Formats: sequence, C-alpha cells, structure tokens
Amino acid sequence: MTEERFLTGSLTGDDAEVDRSLRPRSLGEFPGQERVKENLSIAVQAAKQRGDALDHLLLYGPPGLGKTTLANIVAQEMEVAIRTTSGPAIERPGDLAAILTNLKQHDILFIDEIHRLNRSVEEILYPAMEDFALDLVIGKGPGARSVRLAMPKFTLIGATTRYAMISAPLRDRFGSVYRLDYYDAATLAAIVVRSAGILGVPLPEDAAWEIARRSRGTPRIANRILRRVRDYAEVRGGGVITLDSARAALRLLDVDELGLDETDRMVLRAIVEKFGGGPVGLETIAASISEESDTIMDVYEPFLLQLGFLQRTPRGRIATAAAYAHLGIPVPARSPAAEPQRGLWEAQDQG
Repeated sequence: MTEERFLTGSLTGDDAEVDRSLRPRSLGEFPGQERVKENLSIAVQAAKQRGDALDHLLLYGPPGLGKTTLANIVAQEMEVAIRTTSGPAIERPGDLAAILTNLKQHDILFIDEIHRLNRSVEEILYPAMEDFALDLVIGKGPGARSVRLAMPKFTLIGATTRYAMISAPLRDRFGSVYRLDYYDAATLAAIVVRSAGILGVPLPEDAAWEIARRSRGTPRIANRILRRVRDYAEVRGGGVITLDSARAALRLLDVDELGLDETDRMVLRAIVEKFGGGPVGLETIAASISEESDTIMDVYEPFLLQLGFLQRTPRGRIATAAAYAHLGIPVPARSPAAEPQRGLWEAQDQG
C-alpha cells in the first residue's frame, strides 16, 4: 500500500466493511466535536418535539473527521431513512429529480462533496430546499412549459472539504453550518481503544497513544493505522500488539513521530530544496512531485498548516523554520523562513 493510498484511498471489500463496523451509531458514542454534537442534539430534539423535518445542515472540514458518520447518526436519531450520494455522481438535473421524488416525509438526503455539484443540478435544489417543490420543464422549444411538483418535507445534509467553493445561493439555504476540527491525541486514543475492542484486539494504553499521536488528528487515519498495526502484530509480533510492534509497523508505513508520511515530506522538501523555501504556487508544487493539486490542498496542506510547517501568502506557499527543523535542514540566511528569526534576533540584540 503506497503512502498516498494510505491517506487518501477509498476502502474496498473487507476493509470497507470493517470501517463501517467501527463507526459510532449515536451522538453519545461519537467522540469529540462537542460543540457540534450539542447543537445537533438540540436541533434533533426540537424537530422531533415539533414533529417536523430537521433544518438543512452543512458539515465542512478536512476529510476523515466524521461528516458522513454524523449524517448517518442524525438519521438514526431522527428515526428516518437516509439516501446517500455525492456531488460528482449527480451528473444531470434529472438524476437529482429522480432522487428527490423518491424521498418520503422527513427523510434525509446526504450529498458528499457537495461543492462538486454541477450548476444546472444545483439550481434544482434551490426550490426543493426552500419550498419543498420541484420545478420541471416539460418539452422543448416554444411548446415547453414549466411544472411545479410538491415534495414531502426533507432534510438535506451536505458535506464538503471546500467550504469556499460552495456557491453563496446554496450556502445561504442551509439552516445550520458546522465546521469539524482535528481531534486531540486523548480523543483519538479513546477512539482506537474502542475500535480495538470492536475488532477483538487487546491494545495496551501506550500503543494506543502511539497510534493516536501519529494519526494527524483524524479518526479515519487512526483506525487505518490500527488495522495495519494489527496485521503487523499477527504476522511478526506473535499476535500481540505492543508499543514496540506499533512503532515497527508505523516505520514500515513510513509515518513519522508527528504523523507525516512520505508525501508530506515530499511537499516540504520540494518547497525547501527546489524553490528555496518559497513562495511557490500550489500547481508548481504538485507538478514537481507528480501529485494532484487537489489532493495536496485537501489532504496534506491542512495538517501541515496546523503544525505550522507551511504559510499561505498571496504569492504562494512558504516553508517555515519549523519545517526546516523537522527535515533536519539548516535555514538558509536568504530563505523566507529566516526573516521572522532575523527580526527576533535583532530585537534580542537591541534588548
């Protein structure tokens, strides 16, 4: 398994089934994201007391933080059916109309990657979300006529990693918008302990913490690492997970102490070694390491920014002094990363 697939690949077969079995099924089981959970709990209870559909929800944030899981939990809490699709899968307005006409009262429609909806498809959503009606055009040319079909009240839950790419008219039609943030190590440790229990694998506390702190603040990655550590322990560790076997498995996966993998380091090295520390454009970085720019922006860059290894500027990305230190490379005097340090040194000298 390459490092790219480890972080960004879609699960298939048994891995996908195991991943679904590890997902929480209620807000009480869902770890972290306390503010989002509390707001959702209040909204669900209020809607159920009124006997009404839940307001449309938009969930955004980096991949792997639980947007899909939360959508399914909301459906479970509301005791309604959920229909799941994605923005790229809805190619024509007729595709969306077919989905909407099959929804029942108070059902939930979950659209992942909603920022990738075609504009003509998106326009079908506006009256559906506001008026619970479908505006269809029948016929072509001078004889064409518009027909409005009433729909049952439903809830649209959208999920995206690119909040800024959602058009303002669509954004404004969501009653609630919630951002999911990265998880701390303590919460991730609790997640992997719970997952290990479901998998029937004994997991010592120190190994759980080792997995948690290298999981990039992301439950999906924590669970993937846990499965690979389990595999390693079964083949080379006598079937027992220990701190040493967890570390050995992570070395094979090329995941370092901060959770960075080979692609993260390639991004940093490209900026530092090929472009003098920056500033350099995202497309240039992507071309230099043969990676998709969208993958770098959605998967790798948010965590590097979180660690303080990258800065975004109007002219491009800049590697910080912390990035140089992590790579074990001295900061050149003329590098952009040296400028804040130079200012600090001058202030200290004057003091």
